[in-house]
This record gives sequence, C-alpha cells and structure tokens, in this order.
Amino acid sequence: MLVNKIKRAKQRLERLPYLAQSVADFEVIYNPAQFKQTIIQLIRSAKNRIYITALYWQFDEAGQEILNELYAAKQKNPALDVKVLVDWHRAQRNLLGAAKGTTNADWYCEQRAKHQAQSMFFGVPINTREVFGVLHIKGFVFDDTLLYSGASINNVYLHHKDKYRYDRYQKITNPALADVLVAFVNQYLLDPNAVHALDDAARPATKEIRMHIKAFRKKLALEAGYWINNAVAFSNDQLTVSPLFGLGTSGNVLNNCIEDLFMLVKEKLVICTPYFNFPRTLKGKISHLLKQGKKVEIIVGDKVANDFYIPPTEEFKIAGALPYLYEKNLRAFCKKFAAQINEGLLVVRTWKDGDNTYHLKGVWVDEDYILLTGNNLNPRAWRLDAENGLLVHDPKHELRVQMEEELRQIRQHTTVLRHYSELQKMNQYPEPVQRLLKRFERVKVDKLVKMIL
Repeated sequence: MLVNKIKRAKQRLERLPYLAQSVADFEVIYNPAQFKQTIIQLIRSAKNRIYITALYWQFDEAGQEILNELYAAKQKNPALDVKVLVDWHRAQRNLLGAAKGTTNADWYCEQRAKHQAQSMFFGVPINTREVFGVLHIKGFVFDDTLLYSGASINNVYLHHKDKYRYDRYQKITNPALADVLVAFVNQYLLDPNAVHALDDAARPATKEIRMHIKAFRKKLALEAGYWINNAVAFSNDQLTVSPLFGLGTSGNVLNNCIEDLFMLVKEKLVICTPYFNFPRTLKGKISHLLKQGKKVEIIVGDKVANDFYIPPTEEFKIAGALPYLYEKNLRAFCKKFAAQINEGLLVVRTWKDGDNTYHLKGVWVDEDYILLTGNNLNPRAWRLDAENGLLVHDPKHELRVQMEEELRQIRQHTTVLRHYSELQKMNQYPEPVQRLLKRFERVKVDKLVKMIL
C-alpha cells in the first residue's frame, strides 16, 4: 500500500510541467539588505516590464524609496510596463492594532497624483473579507529575471532601519519562467470586474463588487494555473523548475505537490515555517516519516520572533496571543514526538535574533527537491489564501553549495530543542494571554482560530 502511494506521488511530480534552468542563472540572496539593493538594481535596469506581486506595499520609508525608484524608471522609460498587485483588503486598512490614519491605498493615490502617472497598483480580493483569504502569491518580475521571496515591501522586510524580518530570497533569470508568471497575472489576476486600481480614489467599495469577488475566487480555484507551452520532460540529468499555484482544497496543485514531496523523502526532510500550525495531512505525513526512521528538521520562529509578538511591558492586544498559540502547538507536537527528538530523528530549531522577526517558508527534500514558496504550511494557506511556489528539481545537486549556505545562515540564530519542557507552559504566559487562550478553549473556538490564522 505504501509503495503504491510513493509511486503515485513520484508520478504526479514527474507529470508537472517543468522549465530548464541554468545553474549560473540561479542565485540565492542571503539577507534582506542585499534583497533590497537587488530590487533597486533590477528596477533601474529593467527595459520592458516590471510585475510585482506581494501581500502588501507599506507606506513607510523603505516603501517610499522603492516606489520612488519605480516612478523614476517609468519617467525615464514611459513604455515600461509596470504593474504592482497587492491584496485588496490589506491595502485599505491600517496595521492590526494601529490607530486609524492614512492607508496604503491613500498613499498610492497621493503618489500617483504627485507624479501624474497612470495606475500601477491593483488590489486583488481573494475573498469578500480578508479573514477568509488574501493574495499570498509571490514574485517580482523584472524583464526576464524573477526575484522570489515571501517578503512584502516595507522597512523590516528590507532591513531599512535597525530591525529586519528574515525571509528567503532567490534571484532566477529565466525568460520562459518570467513569461509564464506574467501571463498568469494578465490572464487570471487582472480580472476587470473584481480587480481595481488602488491608486484611483474612485475605486468601488468592496460591497459594490461582492458578487464579482465571489465569481473571481471560484474561477481562480477551478481554472487558474501556470500554463507552459514548451515544457521539458522530467529528467534526472537537468536542473528544472516548475511554477505552482493553489487555492482551496479541491485540485490544489501546490498543496498536492507539498504532500507528494513529503511522501518522497528518502533520508531527510527540512521544513521552514514562521507559524507552527501544520494542516492535519502534513502532521500525519511527518509522523509517518519518523516512524520509518527518516530524519525531519523543522526550523520555526521563537515566539518573540513572531511578527505578532507584543512584549509583556507593552499594552496587550488580541493579536498578541497568536505567538503563544503557535508555541502551545509546538510544545504539544514536541511532547508527542519526545522519543524521536531524543533519538535524533526529529530536530526542532527555534529562531531568535534579538527583536528581529522570522518569516521563512520552504521545504528541502534530501538534496533533490527545493520548494520556494510563501505558503506558511498551515490550515489557512491550505484552504483560504491564494498561494504559489516554485518546485526546483536538482537531480545532479548543482545547487548544493548555495542550499547548504542558505541553511547554514538560517540555522545561525537557532537553538535546538532538546526536550518539550524547554518551551513555556500556559501558566507561564502573561496573564492577558492566559485568559484569552483559556477563553478560546472554553468556548471551543481554538480550532476555528487555528483554521483562519
């Protein structure tokens, strides 16, 4: 039975559409400051197109600096095709817990008017409410070069000041891949009924396009995908990359690929996730791998490295309970697999570097497959958000040196958990956190919270 499941997983991965990738044109960027400089360099050198897809583009110093570069590039070359796609809802609200003020969309309108330019910011609504799905598709295309990262555009993601939010950053030059990603944006994301310019003050309210948003989500879930006309056959002799899209639970190519990758582990699986809250199917597959004697390494952010963390000295807000909820999940997981931790089969690392934050996602299977994705590997990503990823097949291990260095740098600020008791218990949490988590359990909404956050 297991042999058949592994065979089917292998067949599904081999049937994916792949593109040939030159190893010389695949570069890992190791830190957010370098990522920022790479964005600026690529904007300045772009001649034909710039397509940026991210969760948000923040109204702050780094956001302004990169936006200035975009407008300068457009002024220098009016024919440059510039499109920025961000989440519709996220752009029109303030940060969680922040006082009301100028939203990102307000700022986009001001900047467009200042530069007397055409619209370049478009809001993509994945659902009628943000809590039920956001645009979590990643990728910045500059002519034939793709910058792929889970990062958005703001001060901490680009290490503009003292703090940074750590992510993964890959620079991939591949004309065919860039064409496929741009075609996906134009064919599926720029829906004229549901997707509107955020830098236009006359844009419709969400309630006015509610039915269009529902139809848009349905179409994305049922029809959207990265279509490759001249795909190369799966090969054990060539570095290749396959772009993947997923939305919802039925026919989700990205989710299915992740599950298949877990099935094909021969020796070791490495996982990065900022929010420890695996879907049931992945927990089951991790359990199965450990029972088979295979190694699993999970690198997760410490609760203080979570972007929702609020120090006990500051005023508590509901969102501040999330890092503790994730740690509670992690403690229960480590307790369940205490024997495997003791045996060395399961290695759990928690990342912490001062008051910086951790936002890494990804999967490494042996040295054969690398998954680049913004997917948090949690129930929300599995069911609600629009996600994408790049599956890199490296049969000859041509990327080994770069991957080893990337993982070395990721592990640099981690601590290996020797026992689940090293993580705090509920009664050690600040009083407001304890009260809220107990209330969740009492009214049985903790499972619902885990589904949507």
